[in-house]
Amino acid sequence: MMDWDKLRIFHAVADAGSLTHAGDTLNLSQSAVSRQIRALETSLNTTLFHRHARGLILTEQGELLFDATSAMIKRLDAAAARIRDSEEEVFGELRVTTTTGFGSLWLAPRLPKLYEQYPDLKIDLMLEERVLDLPMREADVAIRMKEPSQADLIRKRLMTVKMRLYATPEYLAERGTPEEMADMAGHRLICQKISSTQVSASATLVRHLMTYDIRSLLTVNNYFGVLQGVINNLGIGILPDYVVQDFPTLVPVLPEGDTGDVPVFLAYPEELRHSKRIEVFRDFVMEEIFAHRRRMQEVVPA
Repeated sequence: MMDWDKLRIFHAVADAGSLTHAGDTLNLSQSAVSRQIRALETSLNTTLFHRHARGLILTEQGELLFDATSAMIKRLDAAAARIRDSEEEVFGELRVTTTTGFGSLWLAPRLPKLYEQYPDLKIDLMLEERVLDLPMREADVAIRMKEPSQADLIRKRLMTVKMRLYATPEYLAERGTPEEMADMAGHRLICQKISSTQVSASATLVRHLMTYDIRSLLTVNNYFGVLQGVINNLGIGILPDYVVQDFPTLVPVLPEGDTGDVPVFLAYPEELRHSKRIEVFRDFVMEEIFAHRRRMQEVVPA
């Protein structure tokens, strides 16, 4: 059986690419780290590192072992997170990843309610278009505009959104309301570039609008920026329909241009299914969505 202490030291060396840096992390001397690595190589009867002037590089056998120790550490981190989750109290760090648009326009404005209930939570909100690897613990929970494809995840469909054209009443009063798609040629379009990472339905709508010879254009690499342009009367913007919850004066333009439904999913690793932090976050998000639906039903006449 392999010695866990030696594996821990091997992982630190492989991660740092240097005996000295690993020693600093582990509070061990370079010679002590070197002895443990040599002992592990002897016990496995293989070479784990190529040694050269610029540091250490894993051999093929070393890569195999590093994959195994990475998986072990990931599982240990998950176990530690479960142990820290109290039955009664909710505290500690919760790393949430979602897109810049959804995180800044929908989620962040609602977080005060969650903190009121659980003031000892520490939420690390990671807003980016890149899909973080939940099984490898890059984040604890994700909200995404498509169903996650990674294995070993618990998925919950939250809602659907549409991408729509919006403008302010002030802009439309000054510049006129387009009656058909071809009229967009006389307006400034605010959107994301077709090539930028975004909901595919949005890129399709941009591509369609560009066939109408749009002469004035502002592109921003997230919907928060698009919204800022729209509410400052700069033009007509492509935005997710959930923004009207908090900006009810925005006017939908050319409803025939609405995209189809875009699903929104919440996902987290299978091994965190008993995490109290994830449970309260999931329930909070779902309650906010149900509350929105109730408000929308009250607004729509019978």
